[in-house]
Amino acid sequence: MKSNYWLTYAILTTVFWGVWGAFIGLPAENGFPETLSYSVWAITMLLPAVVSLKGGGWKVQTDTRSIIYGSTIGFLGAGGQMVLFYAVNHGPAYLIFPIISLSPIITITLSFIFLKERATKRGILGILLAIIALPLFEYSQGEATSDSGILWFILAILVLAAWGFQAFFMKLSQHTMTGESVFFYMTLTGLLLIPVAIYMTDFNQPINWNADGPLLAAGIQLLNSIGALCLVFAFRYGKAIVVSPMTNAGAPLITAVISMIVLGFVPGPVKIAGIICAVLAAVLLAMEPEK
Repeated sequence: MKSNYWLTYAILTTVFWGVWGAFIGLPAENGFPETLSYSVWAITMLLPAVVSLKGGGWKVQTDTRSIIYGSTIGFLGAGGQMVLFYAVNHGPAYLIFPIISLSPIITITLSFIFLKERATKRGILGILLAIIALPLFEYSQGEATSDSGILWFILAILVLAAWGFQAFFMKLSQHTMTGESVFFYMTLTGLLLIPVAIYMTDFNQPINWNADGPLLAAGIQLLNSIGALCLVFAFRYGKAIVVSPMTNAGAPLITAVISMIVLGFVPGPVKIAGIICAVLAAVLLAMEPEK
């Protein structure tokens, strides 16, 4: 039934992004820079974009509003990724990612104010649990570096804002746009930023061009791309205040489980608390009605 579409796409998003998150670091560990992984990701966006457009009859909305919405969504997402690359080179990742993970707060606030979206008491509890779970997944002990002062913090806030606004506009745009058109512009803007990623790459360092570099990155980043397409349609059929926290908490949950089973990683008590919160949040949000 159509009323269940949002949940199906939201679950698919969390699964694809959860698996992606578990293996995203492998190409870099093998000597393939993250900036080049971005370029590979942008190219992998073409496959789900073609599949999506084919299913939609190869129709792309080119009116002014659609171009503005589509470009805004695309540049906020891809631009946020670009800023993130710079941020992690100037600050501690264990502090940057918890900050970024709170982006659903912006999405929820904007959707509540401007889209008049509401949730049941059960849904509100699920949203709160999801927000609590997000930084717990990224928590790790360590000492922050102060080489760049507060630059890393400012950059992290910029990424948080970019991705929070992106999710809001992704929902707002689909009052007048098709999901196929939204994803087309996301793909296009991602490709347009490839020169920036290449410029940011340090080609003086050894780069692994073997199969466990770019080809492995392509396989992993394709999961990201398919998840992004599913997210577009999750927002199309569901409420942003539910979809955003569910996917942002659900994906790290799957990543944590895979890391424990496949990679032999045993989380500490804080991450276990995050897992428990995420499971409860996912169950509560999955029971939330579409309207």
